[in-house]
This record gives sequence, C-alpha cells and structure tokens, in this order.
Amino acid sequence: MKFKLLQDFKDFAVKGNMIDIAIGVIIGTAFNKVVNVLVKEVLMPPLTYMTDGVNWENRKYVIREAIITEGKPKIEEVAIGYGKLIEAGVDFLVISFTVFLVVRVMNSMKKKAEDPKNKTVSTPKNIELMNKTNELLEKQNEYLQKALERK
Repeated sequence: MKFKLLQDFKDFAVKGNMIDIAIGVIIGTAFNKVVNVLVKEVLMPPLTYMTDGVNWENRKYVIREAIITEGKPKIEEVAIGYGKLIEAGVDFLVISFTVFLVVRVMNSMKKKAEDPKNKTVSTPKNIELMNKTNELLEKQNEYLQKALERK
C-alpha cells in the first residue's frame, strides 16, 4: 500500500501534472497582482471621479458608532464595509472577463489545430490518426456497400 502510494505520486509528478499545477498557481498569483493594480489604479479612480470623490474602499454602513473615552475606544465601531465588496466585485468581473477571452482564444486555436484539413497549423498526431482511420472506414464501407449491391 505504501509503495503503491509513492509510485502513484511519482507517476503524477513525472507526467507533468504537478508542474502544470505549479505553473498555474504562479501565473495565477502574478495575474492577481495585475488585476489588483488594474482595478485600484485604473478602474476605481474614474469611478471615484464620477461619484464626486467618493473613495469606494472606505465606504461602509455604520451600525454602531465607536464610543471613545479618554482618547481610547471604549466600544469599537460596528460597520458593514460594502466598499471593499464593490472592489471585489469589480475584481471578479475583470478576472472572469479576462479568463473568458483567454479560453475563447485557446478554443479557437484548438479548433484550428484539430482540423485535419487546415494545413496552416500542425495537427496533433492522435487527430491525424483518427482522421486516417475514419477515411479508411469510409472506404471500407463503400467497398462493402458495392459488394452487397452486386449480390
């Protein structure tokens, strides 16, 4: 059991799955930084300008004011910070739209690569073999059909 688990992990790591996951995490982290800058430095300032200088990050609905005695807060403020929720929503929209565009481009490239008639892009070997097998089966069916018609 123990050796099977180690062997399975070795197979997983050697096949490249672990490396693919690590690369995805690294790229995702870097992409997150880009989106944060895009939202905070590019999208939110015009939104703040259009809403007469409202800083969305600090927007909140105060449920209970803080009570301060002798310069120290005796009771903390209780507030719902909806401004950060708005920023997170904008982050989500930017990320989801960007991922949609990337997947759309990847799907169009995949369709071109899988089309055996498209000679501008090299077709993967498994698709070429499936296409040749399909052509051979069609020829075989034609021969069988002609043989049945002769009888």
